[in-house]
Amino acid sequence: MTDIIIVAIIAVIVAFAAVKGMKHMKGEGGCCGGGTYKAKKKKLDKVIAKKTFLIEGMSCQHCENRVHEAINDLGNTSAVVSHKRGTAVVEMSENVPDSAIIAAVEKAGYKVTGVK
Repeated sequence: MTDIIIVAIIAVIVAFAAVKGMKHMKGEGGCCGGGTYKAKKKKLDKVIAKKTFLIEGMSCQHCENRVHEAINDLGNTSAVVSHKRGTAVVEMSENVPDSAIIAAVEKAGYKVTGVK
């Protein structure tokens, strides 16, 4: 009888982990401590430049929010970030060096692999 109870508990734990794992692989859920929070969009008065940064390491909405806020906090920048595509499309109202954007993303814990 004890063996059956232990097997049942293990089966429940494995099923729960499988469901959470599937959500994580789809980019849902809070793998980094995220939740339902969505970063606020930032509107620039004028846009003089637009660049796409390729970013590795984002796996969920929380990761997306961290990168979004890191770039928007620079000033003169507005980002649209996609963890599924691994990109951040950055609009600028003044010239902001790529190195400043890369540094902000890397400080948030992600790796920039290219700029288009």
